[in-house]
Amino acid sequence: MSKVFGTLDKVEPFYDLVYKGILNLCKILLIADIAITSMAVAGRYVSFIPDPAWSEEIVLTLMAYFAVLSAALAIRRRAHIRMTAFDDYLPKKVVVYLDILSDLFVLLLAYIMVTVGWKYASTIGAKGTYISMPNLSRFWMYFPVPLAGLGMILFQIESLYGHIRKLAFWEEGSK
Repeated sequence: MSKVFGTLDKVEPFYDLVYKGILNLCKILLIADIAITSMAVAGRYVSFIPDPAWSEEIVLTLMAYFAVLSAALAIRRRAHIRMTAFDDYLPKKVVVYLDILSDLFVLLLAYIMVTVGWKYASTIGAKGTYISMPNLSRFWMYFPVPLAGLGMILFQIESLYGHIRKLAFWEEGSK
């Protein structure tokens, strides 16, 4: 059993790479958000700084990407809001089973985000355009949802694997 887990543990550098990539993308999105917002606000008060009409829509779109992608990152760090009030009072094995159940529900949510989000992005989003930029499809406004769903699936599988691994070694140790 430990040979199987040893083989699967070799995938962790891939998860680290994906996590760092998404984290760096979130940093870039935040910097762009701050820069565009600063330019738009300054442009309202300083005459020689432009206040582009597209700034509000782009800031909101970047914020949507940042919000949902950082939610996917929170899964990897186990930083989501969780009910842990009873963890100290329940048997440790029960807590692991409840964590697995929670992982499965979050995995289901992520799957729904990918399927429904993609449907919205490719239908409603693809038919519309940004008001201030008629050449840019609203697909990009809806696309963060399925993208984050993919990230959530990836990191949730890692979390589920960790809980199953913990349970398997628990079982192995009790023999």
